[in-house]
Amino acid sequence: MSAKPDQHVALQALHMAMMHRRPQPGVIHHSDQGALYTSIAYQRLLTQHGLVSSMSRKGNCYDNAVVESFFSTLKNELVHDQRFHTREEAHAAVFEFIEAFYNRQRLHQTLGYVSPMQFETRRLP
Repeated sequence: MSAKPDQHVALQALHMAMMHRRPQPGVIHHSDQGALYTSIAYQRLLTQHGLVSSMSRKGNCYDNAVVESFFSTLKNELVHDQRFHTREEAHAAVFEFIEAFYNRQRLHQTLGYVSPMQFETRRLP
């Protein structure tokens, strides 16, 4: 998390995702056309790891409906009910929501009412 768009944070997040998820070459990385994702450094990192860049059309939120839905869930299930006193407190709450609840426990209709982790485990060879 950062107070403003930050190239270093975006690159760190991509590194962290690749380290934890270990995507195979050819996996599609979808984003909007923001400066962080179109930057030479970000695109180079994707290419170095064999990831395929996919981007939404400009101004079309429907191209990124999954992320838009996630942020709606985050806001409705966590943020609207909380008052954070520091950025660190917000960071810890968002991290806990995503890593401990959303990915491991929350049931998702589009995944057949299992958590993302359960869904992914079922699909592994």
